[in-house]
Amino acid sequence: MPDLGFVSAIFPEKTFEEVIDFASQNGFGCVELMCWPKGKAERRYAGVTHIDVDELQETSIQSIKDYLKEKDVYISALGYYPNALDPDTEKRDFYIAHIKKVIKAASLLNVPVVNTFIGRDQHKTLEENIGLFKQYWPPVIEYATSLKIKIGVENCPMLFTNDEWPGGKNIAINPEVWEQLFTLQPSSCFGLNYDPSHLLWQQIDYLEPLSEFKEKLFHIHLKDAKVFSEKLKRVGVLATPLAYHSPKLPGRGDINWLLFFEKLKEVNYKGPVVIEFEDKEFENSPENIVKGLLQARDYISQFL
Repeated sequence: MPDLGFVSAIFPEKTFEEVIDFASQNGFGCVELMCWPKGKAERRYAGVTHIDVDELQETSIQSIKDYLKEKDVYISALGYYPNALDPDTEKRDFYIAHIKKVIKAASLLNVPVVNTFIGRDQHKTLEENIGLFKQYWPPVIEYATSLKIKIGVENCPMLFTNDEWPGGKNIAINPEVWEQLFTLQPSSCFGLNYDPSHLLWQQIDYLEPLSEFKEKLFHIHLKDAKVFSEKLKRVGVLATPLAYHSPKLPGRGDINWLLFFEKLKEVNYKGPVVIEFEDKEFENSPENIVKGLLQARDYISQFL
């Protein structure tokens, strides 16, 4: 069965060692570690650095490996989620360069997957953004493939706040787009970091794609979502998505996790499953963050 972990972004103040200690002490087998460049975060859950890929040296690489071995925890993936198709040329070039640094770090650390976003120019059509993908992403995928590192693209539309309106900041949002991207770039190292919650609030079947894209399932995010039907009736699907839904910890939303894990078993998925902590009801104190994460652990454990 899959190993259970969590995304380290929820612990921005903890060091690498403290995050791994927490995982080891609380029965988690793995952690997705954030690798944002040092600096101010631009949004919630961003800007967290548990491995600084700009500072990796031979001694620090060995130290990380030794600590993981000592604590019997492994890194499920390195995570960095910028808008790699940002219309600002300077920002886009920086983001893509840093993605490559994270890919290199994954190779040095023997981490099999790097999770990220494709990105999007929110003011251009999907077709125009596919064109941008064809222009800017092939060298990244080729670089990852050369190092035998898998790129797990998360399917979050990044369409939650007014500054992300109207198109959002990530195009890899549904099976129709995934099929286009994988046809354009058929590398075996280019796949998905699959999050069912984003399909749910888009009113998309979150189970069937697990079969269709079973060869592309590199990593799984366990996040739930609650769609508020009364709000949806009033504002409709053209509203900013947070107007009618809210991200939740697993077991607190509308995902049928029993069916989800049965489907993972059916498609023979054996990779990690990691809890992505986004639930404002638990984020008002460090104690409640720990409480929420452990509750999610206990809930998910019944399916493993």
